[in-house]
Amino acid sequence: MVSSVAGAVVVALDGTVLTVAQPRLQRELGATFAEVQWTSTAYLIAVASLLVFAGRLGDRYGHRRVFALGMLGFGAASAGIGLAPGVGWVIGLRVAQGVFGALLQPATLGMLRAAFPPDRLAAPLAARTAAIGLAAAAGPLAGGALVTSLGWRAVFFVNVLPAFAFGLPALLRPERPPAGARTALDVPGAVLLAVALAGLVHSLTARPVSWAGLALAGVAAVLLVRHERRTACPLLPPGVLGPRAVGAALGILVAASASLFGTLFVATYVLQRGLGLDPFSSAVRSLPLAVLMVASAALCPVLLRRFGARGTTAVATALLALGVLVLSRAASAPVFGCGFGLLGAGFGTVMVAATHVVVREADVAVAGVAGGLQQTALNVGPALGVAAASTLLGAGTGPALLVLAAVAGLGVPLARALSGAHGVASVTRTGEDRVRDGVPAGR
Repeated sequence: MVSSVAGAVVVALDGTVLTVAQPRLQRELGATFAEVQWTSTAYLIAVASLLVFAGRLGDRYGHRRVFALGMLGFGAASAGIGLAPGVGWVIGLRVAQGVFGALLQPATLGMLRAAFPPDRLAAPLAARTAAIGLAAAAGPLAGGALVTSLGWRAVFFVNVLPAFAFGLPALLRPERPPAGARTALDVPGAVLLAVALAGLVHSLTARPVSWAGLALAGVAAVLLVRHERRTACPLLPPGVLGPRAVGAALGILVAASASLFGTLFVATYVLQRGLGLDPFSSAVRSLPLAVLMVASAALCPVLLRRFGARGTTAVATALLALGVLVLSRAASAPVFGCGFGLLGAGFGTVMVAATHVVVREADVAVAGVAGGLQQTALNVGPALGVAAASTLLGAGTGPALLVLAAVAGLGVPLARALSGAHGVASVTRTGEDRVRDGVPAGR
């Protein structure tokens, strides 16, 4: 569990500190604004397009082995960026970092699914989400301090030590053959999915939105569906996407993350340009988000036991929407704090509850694919939310936030599909789970 949390924190911390480092990076390397934007876009495209296939690699070759490769590669790429002589090198190494990040992220969830039976997954998922919340809070503050005192390169060297400290032991530790070791990889399906997701993420992050990229993503998606229906060993097995609760949970993750990150984009615009605050003061105003995200994630296992996935997720998405509405009318520090706090409470709970449904419903043999789908939702959602927010800002911050509140509200009706997920998987364990716990599989 410690390795899973550490892997998630390394990736989350890297994403938050980069934003703080980009202005100094642009100035020192003489880069254009478009080149600096590609230091983020290149990573997003690489990671989003490979997450599901990376999960399948973990199912076949072992999640710990893939986790180790991802951690070590991520650390090496980070060190390379810290030594990069030009922005072209930074962009290329960010692509490599995205590839290794894609290997790393589904493996963190796959290791949890393999280590814990379904009825005990909520607590480790809560710890993982809380740690991500802490990283999100510490990232801008630590990144600002490092950039100010040591320069932009320092924020990338921060990843190196933990990546090797957790990657090397995972690589050297023996691992038993995974449950999905004989599963075919479905390379054609992986290529089609990568093209679809890369086209989608690139189109959403481009300014203006690339309609040609969206068309390419749509064609690739249609071909993918056709291929998956015909192949004997699909990349997306029916057992993963088949349950109605899983599709609903993935939709909730997309809607919640789109609303959250779109709102943060607009709120940053308001705080820094509207109110004239510097980046550090803006980060301080948003601290209630991280605090309540950590607290709500820790509380979520109790809520799941008491109210089930449907009730917990419905209330959490409503809180998220309410937080966006509060921020749409915010003008003072206490109101901003209240709005950010509601965002954190809602999103922290949604992250644990929806992820719990996705990972718990998956059999151990396809846990990596399930983890890849969950991570894909959390990569596509923010890109969609920021794209929508940047487009809607032309009509004003108020209308933009009202739309983003409506996006968050989509999670309330979607949560109705989660009702059957509560209590069933917690008492229905696979033969793999029972063998691991010492219970004969035939019982």
